[in-house]
Amino acid sequence: MKASLIRHLDRLLPCLILVLAIGLFGGCSDERRLESPVRFEGNIFGTFYQITVVDPLTEAQRAKLAEGIEETLAHVDTSMSTYREDSELMQLNRTPVGEWRELSPELTKVLHIARQVARKSDGAFDVTVGGLVNLWSFGPEARPQEVPDPALLAERLQQVGQDRLELDVEGERARRLGDIFIDLSGVAKGYGVDRVADYLRRQGLENFLVNIGGELVLEGDRDDQGDPWRIGVEVPDVHQRVAREVLPLHDATVATSGDYRNYFEAEGKRYSHTIDPRTGRPIDHALASVTVIHPDNAWADAWATALMVLGPNEAMALARRESLPILLLVRDGDGWSSRASPAFTERFGKERLEKMGVDTAQVRKIAAGEPVVNQ
Repeated sequence: MKASLIRHLDRLLPCLILVLAIGLFGGCSDERRLESPVRFEGNIFGTFYQITVVDPLTEAQRAKLAEGIEETLAHVDTSMSTYREDSELMQLNRTPVGEWRELSPELTKVLHIARQVARKSDGAFDVTVGGLVNLWSFGPEARPQEVPDPALLAERLQQVGQDRLELDVEGERARRLGDIFIDLSGVAKGYGVDRVADYLRRQGLENFLVNIGGELVLEGDRDDQGDPWRIGVEVPDVHQRVAREVLPLHDATVATSGDYRNYFEAEGKRYSHTIDPRTGRPIDHALASVTVIHPDNAWADAWATALMVLGPNEAMALARRESLPILLLVRDGDGWSSRASPAFTERFGKERLEKMGVDTAQVRKIAAGEPVVNQ
């Protein structure tokens, strides 16, 4: 009996060792240190997100972060999307005119930012422009890509205006004072970038990059050598994405608005997705893109949209008045010219920018096809 038991144990022993080994390695896999940097990618807000974390992570930490990032983005989407009938924003859009509706702190904050940028830009930024965005086929309202009827355009334009949206910040509530359609596409993406960055900070991370559709938060360093993050600056051209130079950044947020990727053509004319709330029509000027640096990406996003509406001269004047670090790319004949605001020049240095082909004083023509800075 004893000999038989020993023989059974002899046969079981390799199995027990194998099971134990599997358990050990399985238990250790979650604590395995991953090679830095670790990247997270996905889609949200009708665009992509890419998040790069330089801080050391284990597999368990990576899995937790991936879940937290998706939850954070989903929360913003549920609150501010115009493509979800169940979103908080769409519920506000359906609330009867004149009736107060309670808001979340998040939606209240974004509407407050939007209102301030609207006032400072004299209406160049206006979240009540949603009806016009829909009319020009760039919103959730299913419409053919065509120039709208002038009478309908005039009717929709009458529905636009910040005075048609009353916001009670302290009471966290709002009411529509007219049949407006609120569209936060010019600020919500930036707010989403901020929220993801805040989530990563709460997890104790200090070195990371958050990129949602080109809106960026650059935190800490890009490697363990203490090097700054570097953002490539590309030609505003649908046919190429070429970076001429890079800008070094620590602890900053960056937003860019341009007219060269989202548009439609009708009868040989191109119509940008950026609608001027003052005229009801897509922008039609020489400004190709605006890049804004700001401590908060929601603000940077809204400012970039407002400045894009204004055009090169008014945009630069507003940037000077508000001390905004901005970079403009302006169409100039068959080429491009680049223009930096005083605050942008102060941040990066006049000599560095001029070596990159950026004019820090007056517009300088750049040969057609030459890659220039725009983001």
